[in-house]
Amino acid sequence: MDTKEILQVVDVVSNEKGVSKEVIFEAIEAALAAATRKVAGEHMDVRVAIDRVSGNYEAFRRWTVVADDADEFDPEQQITLSRAQRERPDATLDDVVEEPMQAVPFGRIASQMAKQVIVQRVRDAEREKIVEMYTPRLGQMLVGQVKRLDRGNLIVDLGGNVDALLAREEMIPRENIRIGDRVCALLLDARIEQRGPQLFLSRRAPKLMIELFRREVPEVADSIVEVVGCARDPGVRAKIAVRSFDPRIDPIGACVGMHGTRVQAVSNELAGERVDIVLFDANAAQFVLNALSPAKVVSITMDEETHAMDVAVAEDQLSIAIGRGGQNVRLASELTGWDLNLMTEEQAAEKQEAEISGLRQMFVDKLDLDQSVADILVQEGFTSVEEIAFVPVAELLAIEEFDEGLVDELRSRAQNVLLTQEISREEQLGDAEPASDLLEVDGMTRRLAYQLAAHGVITREDLADQAVADLVEIDGFDEALAGQLIMAARAAWFTDDAQA
Repeated sequence: MDTKEILQVVDVVSNEKGVSKEVIFEAIEAALAAATRKVAGEHMDVRVAIDRVSGNYEAFRRWTVVADDADEFDPEQQITLSRAQRERPDATLDDVVEEPMQAVPFGRIASQMAKQVIVQRVRDAEREKIVEMYTPRLGQMLVGQVKRLDRGNLIVDLGGNVDALLAREEMIPRENIRIGDRVCALLLDARIEQRGPQLFLSRRAPKLMIELFRREVPEVADSIVEVVGCARDPGVRAKIAVRSFDPRIDPIGACVGMHGTRVQAVSNELAGERVDIVLFDANAAQFVLNALSPAKVVSITMDEETHAMDVAVAEDQLSIAIGRGGQNVRLASELTGWDLNLMTEEQAAEKQEAEISGLRQMFVDKLDLDQSVADILVQEGFTSVEEIAFVPVAELLAIEEFDEGLVDELRSRAQNVLLTQEISREEQLGDAEPASDLLEVDGMTRRLAYQLAAHGVITREDLADQAVADLVEIDGFDEALAGQLIMAARAAWFTDDAQA
């Protein structure tokens, strides 16, 4: 391989493959080094350097500097420190010592090896370039042509000699796609693989439908109308939530289009998937009402703590609200982000009565109240003894049936109940006493400190040494609380380090 031929190879391959010349030079250097080892000795460490302008190249044999008393020594690739310093006084351990070597004539086998290395390096560079080019487009819709079928998966040609994989599990069920068909899919991932495509597509992703509406609806493309969210049962049914930033434009009408042409175009692209377009509302209850359409909702009860809603519908609307196989309520739940519990009006009334009865009995048992007083507390929205113990006095006095004496008695009884419960908890925790520095940790309560002490966590330092998994096994701790207290205990470490 003469110098002129090297420069020609670099120019031709770089132009044909769209790979930088530096990558080609490095590939040829690696190939020439491999061919040199094939001829001069397989175990040698060889480096070849090509002049980027003239094409001239030199070969160097390399040794790594090791200690004179090294346990293992390979004379083919290593040199002792004392010997290296005779040639180069500034040599140190782990340095690389080089010495020019005679260029070896490359025969047919060596040249073939060089060609293989060049081809492999160029192929790797092409694959890296594809991943680098498509990574910024993750989450975007791509259009390609089905090239071939590979064990149930589709290889899609995106153009420019770039292939992508549409796996069987990312296809729409029962969709009939043939070789040569044009398909739209969402780019899920782009990563370097040794073989096969590096781009991975999906036709099941909810965002694909959002991208299709962006393509079909100019108002969405211009950000006048926004598709807030999407929930899909791929190939069967989907729900999207939309809103308009221009009060003159109806977002649902814009997405449906004249005679339904826009939504029909999206449906046809996704194997006939039916699309329900609902109006987004910042009010969670109203959003759920819209999402459950066409079912008519009678009442909604929200539970902020569990992020769930009890939705009551008329008897004849229950099957509509649930949908075939629970599809309607499932999609509405995914779209709104709330757990929806559907029930009839009668079931809702029974559940509410049971909850009211339970609260009434709890107040009667814990506070030793008459049924009538307990009923008033429930009607006024009180749900726990803690609320009664710590609610402002004025709020209780605002209740028509209550006077100052009754209010004082209620608060006194509630506070006594809480105090009794706290004493009982501390007795159950045994004799272990938390240290004062544990009680001073930010976010720590007396009850939690005694809980920790009962499990051997006595001091702030003990708490700082814990892992979240250790604390969640203790009653009263979840992952969030455990992590918060551990980090608060460790805060002193950083303060001490800063002072030091």
